[in-house]
Amino acid sequence: MEDCVFCTIASGAFGTEFLYEDDRVVAFDDLHPQAPIHVLVVPKRHFDTIADGVPAEVLASMVAAAKAVAEKTGIASTGFRCIMNTGSDAGQTVQHLHMHILGGASFGEGLLARN
Repeated sequence: MEDCVFCTIASGAFGTEFLYEDDRVVAFDDLHPQAPIHVLVVPKRHFDTIADGVPAEVLASMVAAAKAVAEKTGIASTGFRCIMNTGSDAGQTVQHLHMHILGGASFGEGLLARN
């Protein structure tokens, strides 16, 4: 998708430093972090949301990236949160599937702390 900022980042056109990369996904620091560690995992292929028939291989790469990022940033042992927003009501602001990896602090007892 030509005008998608995440497609451009994932292609390497911006020169963004990747914390993780494989054939299907890249991971990089969020420009507007909401936690001490806030990394985005983005498929190289464009999907608007998780509901777009994303192949299992892409989802597996996203999970592998989350694990690798958690280990690299030191949050694997303390805990981290993985979030995929789907649609504007859920807070998705870029219409390209992505996973937020958040950590480095306790998230307490708020709404998202419930199982």
